[in-house]
Amino acid sequence: MSVRIFGKGFNYSQDGPGNRLVYHLSGCNMRCRWCSNPEGMDGTAGKTYTIDEVVDECRRSRPMFFGGGGVTFTGGEATLQFDALQQVLHRLQAEHIHTALETNGTSPELALIAENVDYLFMDFKHHSSELLQMYTGLGNETVKHNFEYFCRTGRQIHIRIPLINGFNADNPEAFATYFSQHNTGNVVFELLPYHEYGKDKWKTPYQIVNGHVTSETVEHFRSVFTAYGLKLTTT
Repeated sequence: MSVRIFGKGFNYSQDGPGNRLVYHLSGCNMRCRWCSNPEGMDGTAGKTYTIDEVVDECRRSRPMFFGGGGVTFTGGEATLQFDALQQVLHRLQAEHIHTALETNGTSPELALIAENVDYLFMDFKHHSSELLQMYTGLGNETVKHNFEYFCRTGRQIHIRIPLINGFNADNPEAFATYFSQHNTGNVVFELLPYHEYGKDKWKTPYQIVNGHVTSETVEHFRSVFTAYGLKLTTT
């Protein structure tokens, strides 16, 4: 069995605790108009590695895992390569290597793969399934199912919300109302203001216009989330 990877490298603290070896797995089931890694949407992008090769590289990278670091799998959408990812995660756990996963939350089997994930990031891009479908091609029913499951089971989860003017930055109360209906004792929320770091990578016309949000908008989100008792974090 093999893993298709279109990018890899080390990053500190933004993809999980400490210094981490980050693998970008090819393929994505969403088509977010603001995507920073559009080159990874195609499942054929990048290079194929065997599971043994990935695990061996992680083993050899142990000296770099300072600050409580480890290995992070992101994308694209890493869960699209479910079977291979599950095997790699299981083997890394057996090696006592800290694992993290960054996901859009759309996999109906996310709970199964999360059993071998030490730190879980999950996007929650919009409270409205209709608007999420319009901007990304998928609704949020499975995302909500996974969020609610993790809240019930009490596992750690780090929710990331990209704030994009004209898409989701106008109604923090709708987000906070939904989240606060569930047990978020083990959940932290991170607000990610829109950026255009991936704009020049697009081979088709970039579709987001005036996507930047003001500092006042971000602060309004922060104050609303705090008022609803939701824990905020930054990376």
